[in-house]
Amino acid sequence: MRSPLMSAAALQRRLATDVSPLLLDCRARLNDTGAGRALWRQASLPGSLHLDLDRDLAAAPGQGGRHPLPSRQAFTDTLQRLGVAPSRPLVVFDDMGGQLAAARAWWMLACWAGHPGVQVLDGGLPAWEAAGGALAPGDDATIPSEWRPAFDDSTWVDADEVFSGRALKLDARSPARFRGEQEPIDPVAGHIPGARCRPSATNLDETGLFKSPERLAAELPRADELISYCGSGVTACHTILAYAVADLPLPRLYAGSWSGWIEDPTRPVARGD
Repeated sequence: MRSPLMSAAALQRRLATDVSPLLLDCRARLNDTGAGRALWRQASLPGSLHLDLDRDLAAAPGQGGRHPLPSRQAFTDTLQRLGVAPSRPLVVFDDMGGQLAAARAWWMLACWAGHPGVQVLDGGLPAWEAAGGALAPGDDATIPSEWRPAFDDSTWVDADEVFSGRALKLDARSPARFRGEQEPIDPVAGHIPGARCRPSATNLDETGLFKSPERLAAELPRADELISYCGSGVTACHTILAYAVADLPLPRLYAGSWSGWIEDPTRPVARGD
């Protein structure tokens, strides 16, 4: 199995060949929708394009939560605008260990849209800089593609399936948010009843890189059926990516996640452990 991760050193080697991947900068800040693009404009991996969490990787907030999936056509338009095609490998990255929002991009590209060659830069921009990688201001120049993905909607679930199903639900938020002790973003605190807390940060080691496949395989919860969720379906993809790194069956994504769950006041809410 090819790893869904690429090290900074390996990326440097790849960029020196004739088969260099398309680089997608997915940096984002949940409290500032323009921050990711501004960071990319200032300095990024040379030749990278910006893939925006709010503009490209989500539809407008609403009944589907704060970051619902875009329509198939909207995401297809984004991929064509960026020149994404299955014939060229992709490397996606951010500066938060993949949590904002490289893992979301990986999931949408590899799992949902079915691109065959997507990898996440392990450690992201900090690892690239630590390896001596150069930076350059972002530039929108690209050659559009005509790719029309064959989307696989079996990779995600809606609230009704979460409510009625028996899958083990993994919550990628912090323990304090899971327990309902604090909620800095959404209007209701707590978690989906029966869920288990598995913070996305626990997928990383102390250096900000993903833990080894063996370590993740030993730590990640197992069940016949798994669903991953978080606050709005972004860091939940980091959990799914961890299962891919460990070469384990992938959870499905509840894209609406907690922010979508609480849109309906009749849905149950749990607090505490």
